[in-house]
Amino acid sequence: MKMDMGGAAATFGAAKAIAQLKPDVEVHFISAVTENMISGHAMRPGDILTASNGKTIEVNNTDAEGRLTLADALVYADQLGVDAIVDLATLTGACIVALGNNIAGLWSTDDALADALKTAAETAGEKMWQMPLEDNYFDGIKSPIADLKNTGPRAGGSITAALFLKEFVKDTSAWAHIDLAGPAWLDKEEGYNPAGATGYGVRTLVNWVLA
Repeated sequence: MKMDMGGAAATFGAAKAIAQLKPDVEVHFISAVTENMISGHAMRPGDILTASNGKTIEVNNTDAEGRLTLADALVYADQLGVDAIVDLATLTGACIVALGNNIAGLWSTDDALADALKTAAETAGEKMWQMPLEDNYFDGIKSPIADLKNTGPRAGGSITAALFLKEFVKDTSAWAHIDLAGPAWLDKEEGYNPAGATGYGVRTLVNWVLA
């Protein structure tokens, strides 16, 4: 679970650093956190959830729960009238399969925002690779009983996850999603010493805001 909250941790880390640096820019830090425990009220495969923007979601994988709260966070951020939205999440194992443990995936609807984030990451020494928002892959998360499913097929899993999130950003043209499932955490079993959280993403966000 410590690895799974790596995106929220990076957001809070960046919030602390940026507050101390006091740049002349307005920044909102949003984290939609909730208890992740089994109970009689827990969601089940086949449940239909309604997001805060009214879209319905068929739960076909209860382990893909983080994107459900992140979706509502994106809806909230989109309503603030901001110039750009950047979300960070340890969202998919598929991103680790694609890019390994040292490189985060980047998806964006805006080339200028993507370029700015890649420059900020390079300055920070945090590796990042832009991935495609392949609209044709959206068919993989279509549901016959809801607007969409919370997961798609195994192939292209990190891309369909990004396409899922994109559905919750309507009015903000500049949006980027960073999947830091690989570089957010180093496993002792894979030979890393020390192991644990890396703080990936904090320096990239700080550099981007200060640019």
